[in-house]
Amino acid sequence: MAVTKLKRKGLRNKLNAKARVTSIKDLLRKPDIRNVDVDAIKASFGEKAEA
Repeated sequence: MAVTKLKRKGLRNKLNAKARVTSIKDLLRKPDIRNVDVDAIKASFGEKAEA
């Protein structure tokens, strides 16, 4: 019994996996917003306006 290989389905599966990996990498590349000190940034704007 012959076995046929589904090339287009395999290609789609590989593309979906690659897209998933790249999206996860993009999410990990972005800085975590919780580490930003908002009050310090606001204070620095006030210092620049006064100077």
